Amino acid sequence: MRHAGELAVQRRAGVRPGAWGSASARPEIPAVAAEFLRRQRMLLIGAADREGLLWASPLTGAAGFAEAVDERTVVIEAVPGDHDPLAGLTAGEIGMLAVEPQTRRRMRINGTVRRDGGRLIVHTEQTYANCPKYIQTRDISDGPAGPPATVSTTEALTGGHRAWIKSADTFFVATRAAGLGADLSHRGGNPGFVRVVDERRLVWPDYVGNSMYMTLGNLELDDSCGLLFLGWDSGEALHLTGRARVDWDPRDVPGAQRLVEFEVDRAVHVRGASPLRWRLDGYSRFNPPLSPDRATS
Repeated sequence: MRHAGELAVQRRAGVRPGAWGSASARPEIPAVAAEFLRRQRMLLIGAADREGLLWASPLTGAAGFAEAVDERTVVIEAVPGDHDPLAGLTAGEIGMLAVEPQTRRRMRINGTVRRDGGRLIVHTEQTYANCPKYIQTRDISDGPAGPPATVSTTEALTGGHRAWIKSADTFFVATRAAGLGADLSHRGGNPGFVRVVDERRLVWPDYVGNSMYMTLGNLELDDSCGLLFLGWDSGEALHLTGRARVDWDPRDVPGAQRLVEFEVDRAVHVRGASPLRWRLDGYSRFNPPLSPDRATS
């Protein structure tokens, strides 16, 4: 099915409509993608909660906890924990991202999900690989055993949240469009590439990508948006849900083709969200430089 939002964004961006996008993604999982998925210890998912709010969340496990059992079915031996904003996820549309920071490889899977006890069953509608741009290299290890996860929920960003976001080099974004599915995507850049305007607003640059415009295409039709910032070395997670709009005037932000403005409706900070720890090895060579005022802020 052609995606009206993607077509509108492609036309505005000067890309031949229909040449790229979700319509070109195949539903089947190739063997090489199935093997990549089987190696992963973390998956990122995007879905709506019982209130209809959109969130992005991590799932973790031993290698093999996510497996393609046939060419259109992925079984994940994990579910969002009680502390997670998607804890009540039972069925619906889902976007999923498998990213391997060690190798800068990633793949996206979109489809429908149903919960079966302590696992998720995903029926795939779109499966495709993405380029390695803007992925920072990280090595993975298991973190020390700690206390049970704790959660705090606010309607605005605290000072700690704002400092965290200002120092982030990576986050994940969930979007959706009615009848066309959900999507979960990666965004990366040098620390400081996400600008914190105030306690309710963020802005980030939209850098050149693969011209599929799946995130922006969804936002063209539905401004619902969920963001996830991971504490790579602490196991914490900051989940944000709200609304986003695209600003087509990047105002001399280096490397930006557009800006995305996000307004926070709710923030969920989970301590002890993940048992994994990731050590930064290096930033992507594709990361555009920051403007002088951002680099020194």
